[in-house]
Amino acid sequence: MSLQCGIVGLPNVGKSTLFNCLSSAKAQSANFPFCTIEPNVGVITVPDERLIKLGELCQPERGVIPTTVEIVDIAGLVKGASRGEGLGNKFLANIRETDAIIHVLRCFDDDNVVHVDGSVDPVRDKDIIDAELQLKDLETVEARIQKTEKQAKAGGDKQAKLLLDILIRYREALSAGKSARTVELQNKEEQAAAHDLFLLTNKPVMYVCNVDDASAVNGNAYVDAVRAAVKDENAQVLVLAAKTEAEIAELDTYEERQMFLEEMGLKESGVNRLIKAAYALLNLRTFLTAGSDEVRAWTFREGMKAPQCAGVIHTDFERGFIRAEVIKYDDYIALGGEAACRAAGKLGIEGKDYLVQDGDIMHFLFNV
Repeated sequence: MSLQCGIVGLPNVGKSTLFNCLSSAKAQSANFPFCTIEPNVGVITVPDERLIKLGELCQPERGVIPTTVEIVDIAGLVKGASRGEGLGNKFLANIRETDAIIHVLRCFDDDNVVHVDGSVDPVRDKDIIDAELQLKDLETVEARIQKTEKQAKAGGDKQAKLLLDILIRYREALSAGKSARTVELQNKEEQAAAHDLFLLTNKPVMYVCNVDDASAVNGNAYVDAVRAAVKDENAQVLVLAAKTEAEIAELDTYEERQMFLEEMGLKESGVNRLIKAAYALLNLRTFLTAGSDEVRAWTFREGMKAPQCAGVIHTDFERGFIRAEVIKYDDYIALGGEAACRAAGKLGIEGKDYLVQDGDIMHFLFNV
């Protein structure tokens, strides 16, 4: 599934450093604005401890294959981007193509790293980017209102009236300096109409507070200010030290990296937590296939049914879907494999209406 999270933020907040930690693709990282001009795309492996246990149990010949998520490092934005200043138009075009936003905020002091506005204030930085995206969305909404008003009045079009009502609510929110995602939609019909507007501030967002080493575990006053500022946004806040994560990424072995983390008081690296959170932000889930040939993770959207998930593996599987055999991961591990699960009655036979759950171990039967 080619769904992407875009990393955004003001220049010099640590976006490219973070991207370098996430991806084997090395984005240029320098102490000046706009060092990232073209968006860098990294295909990132999603950490999944379940695959390790399944691999140990199945000993697959072809090994273990994880799933991935795409992360895009987008050029830094400055005030006035909605009017085309800096790399504004390019930034806005790139972010429009992503499905979710990872908004990096500088939450550390360092006299050696220049801040584009001269001082460290993550809430101000957040508001600058929010304002530029909101202004662009307001332009979009105003243009659609003019067009939709005529349709709603002239033809008595019910769909146009529904859309007009949503647009007016968006205009009120955006004019008040609020993002489109703060507008509550009443039902699936409204959600579908809103999705087709492709508003920048309607994308799900996660705020990443880039802190110094000492604040990597408990955060700091800057992080507290961010949490207070976004409390009504239904947005996740994640704390990590990008510079430290870069040092961890340079270590050769898993054992060395774990020792480093333990010394810092961390159970898991910030990068791993970020990748998992980005995966969830895109509303993605994982089903698994396991056997003596390979153990593999497959990505699906939450709410997909068995035939659609079969199609993730191959279109023929969906076209000729007959049924799915499903074993819950916990049962598979506890009983020691497929044969034991069959014998214990822990293998379920599911049809076309089965909603696949995260961690389901699937085997599809089909005929074409």
